[in-house]
Amino acid sequence: MILLTGAAGFIGYHTSRRLLEAGVEVVGVDNVNDYYDPALKEARLAMLREFDGFEFRKLDVADVDGMAALFAELKPERVIHLAAQAGVRYSLTNPHAYVDANLRGFMNILEGCRHNGVEHLVYASSSSVYGANTLQPFSEHHNVDHPVSLYAATKKANELMAHSYAHLYRLPVTGLRFFTVYGPWGRPDMALFKFTKGILAGEPIPVFNEGRMIRDFTYVDDIVEGVVRVTNHIPQPDPAWSGDHPDPARSYAPYRVFNIGNNQPVQLLHCIEVLEQCLGRKAQLDLLPMQPGDVPSTMADVSELENAVGFRPRTTVEEGIRRFVDWYKEYYRIA
Repeated sequence: MILLTGAAGFIGYHTSRRLLEAGVEVVGVDNVNDYYDPALKEARLAMLREFDGFEFRKLDVADVDGMAALFAELKPERVIHLAAQAGVRYSLTNPHAYVDANLRGFMNILEGCRHNGVEHLVYASSSSVYGANTLQPFSEHHNVDHPVSLYAATKKANELMAHSYAHLYRLPVTGLRFFTVYGPWGRPDMALFKFTKGILAGEPIPVFNEGRMIRDFTYVDDIVEGVVRVTNHIPQPDPAWSGDHPDPARSYAPYRVFNIGNNQPVQLLHCIEVLEQCLGRKAQLDLLPMQPGDVPSTMADVSELENAVGFRPRTTVEEGIRRFVDWYKEYYRIA
């Protein structure tokens, strides 16, 4: 049985569904908060509840006693921790939400795993940890000590916390650095979602850095494939690791981090052009400067992921955006 947090969320829903379709029993946890439309979260959960192997618990991962009791009751074999307060810009105005969900919540996950014999913890990190780094493609072997947003700092902190538990308690932990995930059932605060809504409404869409942003847009099915494969790949200590020349990607403890990105970065303006083609409408662009906490470019080196589990994302932006638009029109009943 797998305990999966953030089950009502975008990636959590898709990962749960994939596991359930494979016959894996999943207990999903989510607080179903109002960071964005709870109705979208409830719609995802309704689809998951159609599977006999799915059980849902409404619970905040920051609830110390509640999470301790849940772990003690379920004693899951593996844990996929996807619950988090997401969003770089939101962290500029609501920093405490990130401390509660991303730090306190992760602490409760680590303690639950430690005390209940969990054989593998897989958790969501983010490409945001690369922060001020400019050497690309971003590699897990690079130092990531210069975050440029609180959100990124909490994700980097998660990786450090995970390593400490791998060291102290030999808890196998794997962090996954997701690169700009998009696709059906996505979050309304994400760029492609907002762009689609604005184009259909005939409203100007805000485009930061005047559209020159370059992102390694990664389709959600590719993310899920990586998550599932990594969950079945329990990390082992690396006997060749040396404290004289510490490699951030590996450890003498059962600890790993992997990038999951499309490895085919595109400019934001190109994504908007693809959206225009899929929607059959032109966008009105409100070109804006770079926002605090953002970075101009991301690109993932996924060789470590491919070497470990034999997979690299391959869905093109053109195909992925078409699938997203098809879902958007169906969900919102747009002719």
